[in-house]
Amino acid sequence: MVAITEVCPASVAAAHGILAGDKLISINNHPIRDVLDYRFYLYERVVALKCCRGEETYTVRIVKGEYDDIGLTFETPLMSEKQRCQNGCIFCFIDQNPRGMRDTVYFKDDDSRLSFLHGNYVTLTNMTDEDIDRILTMRFSPVNISVHTTNPELRVRMMKNKRAGQVLSYLDRLYEGGISMCGQIVVCRGINDRDELVRTMTDLSRYYPVMGSVSVIPAGLTAHRDGLYPLTDFTAEEAAELIDTVEAFGERMRRDTGGRMFFLSDELYLKAGRPIPEAAYYEDYAQIENGVGMLRSFEDEFYMAMDDLPSASCALEKAREVSIATGVASYPMMSKLAADLMGKYSNLTIHVYKIINHFFGESITVSGLMTGVDLREQLKDRALGDELLIPSCALRDGEDVFLCDTTVTELSQALGVGIRATPSDGYAFLGTLLGEDNARKEGI
Repeated sequence: MVAITEVCPASVAAAHGILAGDKLISINNHPIRDVLDYRFYLYERVVALKCCRGEETYTVRIVKGEYDDIGLTFETPLMSEKQRCQNGCIFCFIDQNPRGMRDTVYFKDDDSRLSFLHGNYVTLTNMTDEDIDRILTMRFSPVNISVHTTNPELRVRMMKNKRAGQVLSYLDRLYEGGISMCGQIVVCRGINDRDELVRTMTDLSRYYPVMGSVSVIPAGLTAHRDGLYPLTDFTAEEAAELIDTVEAFGERMRRDTGGRMFFLSDELYLKAGRPIPEAAYYEDYAQIENGVGMLRSFEDEFYMAMDDLPSASCALEKAREVSIATGVASYPMMSKLAADLMGKYSNLTIHVYKIINHFFGESITVSGLMTGVDLREQLKDRALGDELLIPSCALRDGEDVFLCDTTVTELSQALGVGIRATPSDGYAFLGTLLGEDNARKEGI
């Protein structure tokens, strides 16, 4: 039973007399516990909704198009509380946040519904046999799974959860049920790398192609690890060894099955001082949201957009000066893109600023973890031009707020410049660098 908080005035539900404050009990006699039940059972053309108002229950019969919404809003998007993570992973990034931030920053979710709805990764430790049964019945996929290791005893130690090993059996059930899966391995130096990593890849390879891709990512270590498990970063040589191991395994997979399955994060290539692979390596970029191939995709899109520009060097209709704030990892690429575009237009000036992450620690080099605090401190006396461009991934999802709780408005006022958040899209980024009026004139 879930509470209805709002009914759209012009909706089918309103026309049938459903009111805000009523509670939805069932659809076609199926109990409704959360958003997955609601979406699954609502798809039929004829639905009977059993509701209650106060102490009285009533039923309405609605005829609609398949998958059509009926106009109900609930208290939360999940229609119930998020499931809190029950693990104590030795590499958990949230445990490494500085103190004094808002409470929501420290909330750790491990909710299988968010895996389907938003692409979140789950460890399976919060799930039960009944949860797996529901996924198999409703055919929800993909399920994104943080595996880390297939060694049951090691998984228990890494995640500090006694169920962490036994729930690996759910991989078999999902595979046998044909539920699409994506995997993730966060690699910790001296813990689940080398032979343990080969074991994990070998065990997971038998799930291909139902588990179509697995990302291999180094644990992110901030400067705030007091009292936590003593993890250390991979050296450049160790990162190179890790790359060689995963690439060799993936190449054997590609020869034997037609798909590489295992993909390394961009961060490992940068740490090893190796070039990012070409686009063909990433196949369909299935793991791009995990930072796998993001730099390659972005750079290729940018240059394809440049290919659409007029061939001759020229001047923009309106001279433009703009600045880019980027993390240490992507600074070389951003500098190159800026230089090549400025070489095209004589009156375009682009400043690229490398932001060192003092908030989380200098070992954190990705742009998505830049904070307003560091941006304000490191850009306060810099030439910023017409506007400052920041990556949208540095902001909280759906908010104009950095992880340090600084708002975009606050940063803009402190620096005295307009700030624009840009998506991870090379085409859109090039257009933003040129400015809207210029981009329109140049056909971007």
